[in-house]
Amino acid sequence: MSDVDLVVETVRDILTGYEPFVLTAERPWDAGLWSALAEAGLTGVGVPEEAGGSGGELADAVAIVGALAAGAAAVPVAEQLLVAAPAVLAAGLDLPAPEEPLSIAVDGAVTAEPRDDGDGPGSWTLTGTATDVAWAGVARHLAVLASSPVGPVLALVDVAGRDTTHAANLAGEPRGSLVLQGVTSAGALLTDAQAERLRARYALARAVQLSAALQQVLAWTVQYAGERQQFGRPLGRFQAIQMELAEMAGEVTAVAALVDAAVQAVERDESPVLAAAAAKVRAGAAVEVVARLAHQVHGAIGFTQEHRLHHLTRRCWSWRDEAGTETAWARVLGAGLLADGPDALWPALTRVV
Repeated sequence: MSDVDLVVETVRDILTGYEPFVLTAERPWDAGLWSALAEAGLTGVGVPEEAGGSGGELADAVAIVGALAAGAAAVPVAEQLLVAAPAVLAAGLDLPAPEEPLSIAVDGAVTAEPRDDGDGPGSWTLTGTATDVAWAGVARHLAVLASSPVGPVLALVDVAGRDTTHAANLAGEPRGSLVLQGVTSAGALLTDAQAERLRARYALARAVQLSAALQQVLAWTVQYAGERQQFGRPLGRFQAIQMELAEMAGEVTAVAALVDAAVQAVERDESPVLAAAAAKVRAGAAVEVVARLAHQVHGAIGFTQEHRLHHLTRRCWSWRDEAGTETAWARVLGAGLLADGPDALWPALTRVV
């Protein structure tokens, strides 16, 4: 058994004690699950030990995020392990303790004004509103991508106790806004390319979650079709159902391939922008097909509050539109593929996939 397999088994063992539940304004996340993950050192995977983390590779962090997504876990691990923590470290900022939830804000109109001189990490004053913040009101720290007169800035803000709006996505996960009026924080100036890579990493994190969730939805649907009897035989014995399961499997496989390619691009320290764009677009397109067919095979039971299916399909519908829509990333992908002219189009296409 590989190290990644061991990590996944550890996450699954922890998840057995924490069934998915319907999120509410009074209970916006699974604090008990987060504590269990932190105690096991899983909220610091991928972060070097000298920076206060648990060590490990990107593949380990991706495996943890995938296992939690498949289990409909209501914790900000994807944002922390795959986006915010790597960005904070790359910017040369001091990373908070891994047991303190860290999220990312790339949307909204937040401006930064420098409070001192120098090209390295310094002090900035933030003004504006960060919108659609994943786990707003839950995260203690927030990595904010802001604009400034001299370029993009990544600022690290302690948001514990700050007022947030009580917005949520379709699955009930907090997606509120925070007003940052004259807030002083540590920050670092980024290049435009670094800011673009940060947004791409966020899109890739959602694509990783979508891929894992869609694989789980497929597995549940295949299992249900094999167990549910209709007209004296299992649903899976009907050709129409078999065709639907095959279509779902094709979608899931395509998403997994593109997500793996994007993760490998990050591991090779290449720009992940085009690969992440392709993965996010493909994952979003697959949600419509897989979720629709899964509910069609399950019938009315899949919509009931007690059934597990909707815990994932509602997350898939939500994650599809987060960190950039398919349309937005399709424009990025198209522009990137054509950037070097017609002769470079085919090599660029094959490099992406």
